[in-house]
Amino acid sequence: MAGAFESVSFRGSPRPTIGIEWEIALVDKVTRDLSNTASAVFDAVGDLRAHDGTQQVTKELLRNTVELVTGVHDTVGGAVEDLHGTMNAVRRAADPLGVDLFCAGTHPFAAWSAQQLTRSPHYDELIERTQWWGRQMLIWGVHVHVGVSHRDKVFPILNSLLLSYPHLLALSASSPMWSGDDTGYASNRALMFQQLPTAGLPFQFENWRQFEGFVHDQMKTGVFEQLGGMHWDIRPAPKWGTIEVRVCDGLSSRAELASVAALIHCLIVDLDQRLENGEQLPTLPPWHVQENKWRAARYGLDAIVIVDDASNERLVTDDLMDLLTRLEPTAKRLGCADELASVADIPRHGASYQRQRRVAAQTQGDMVAVVDALVRELDQ
Repeated sequence: MAGAFESVSFRGSPRPTIGIEWEIALVDKVTRDLSNTASAVFDAVGDLRAHDGTQQVTKELLRNTVELVTGVHDTVGGAVEDLHGTMNAVRRAADPLGVDLFCAGTHPFAAWSAQQLTRSPHYDELIERTQWWGRQMLIWGVHVHVGVSHRDKVFPILNSLLLSYPHLLALSASSPMWSGDDTGYASNRALMFQQLPTAGLPFQFENWRQFEGFVHDQMKTGVFEQLGGMHWDIRPAPKWGTIEVRVCDGLSSRAELASVAALIHCLIVDLDQRLENGEQLPTLPPWHVQENKWRAARYGLDAIVIVDDASNERLVTDDLMDLLTRLEPTAKRLGCADELASVADIPRHGASYQRQRRVAAQTQGDMVAVVDALVRELDQ
């Protein structure tokens, strides 16, 4: 690590707040292909703001996408209700344009080459640098921010949170199809996104000062010019005083979004409390974390994951059920006991990647039918 450091101030959050960003795709009501009509939707929606002034509908890299953003909330229920109101406003704006809303990690059959880019200095620089891989990023995800009180907690929590990475990815996996074909992966998005030079798994720094040294090196060498250019799957968000979890594929229903957001909220708050109690938080070697990511992306809820630094393994759903039981007291304190309990419904009913494959099998591979089913799920 270089000797110089780039001071990175962490705002800190006095409470374990939650905020959610939900990337939503626009699809044509008739063809079910993606629709590059985001600018018209933005014009119709107007400047929609949350209770704290947060802009609730924002642009993304592609003009077929709108991002729904909550204000800062204390409960998952409040954040999801916030998103529901914004979703209704976007749906009212999109309907006269002949456009429906859709969410999954990827679109089952759309061609990346037909998509239009949003022009901005940040996005222009991204595409200039990443070229073909950047243009390929026809993907959608969910990002969850959880407030953390002090910067010295960030990397102990982040490093330990990586043990739950495969659980979150398997639950949210919703990108089995690409360009009309079944990829054989539960989450093709997770492996595509890591092709970008600033994306993928985070480094496991021991402390904040090591992170500042990394930021200095990256900025000096032009890897990124601002912290927002660091697209890790889990990352500090110093401006907001949060840890931002970006592991998840696009979640295709409000119920699933609430469930997975509750799990993330509880995981981070539980780790924070254990740290406060003086516990040494468990971690995994980077090579196990990397393998777990691949296994969850490939096999989803059928993944056998590595659960400790002694290389013991377990079916991810079995480990998940024990995790949910352990987090029940935290969920009660955070007011999300019902949402956390409903995480168990996902393996029972099938994750989105499984439901999409089921529709495809029932319709002899009709990808339009798969999009129809996803549109209906988001409308519930």
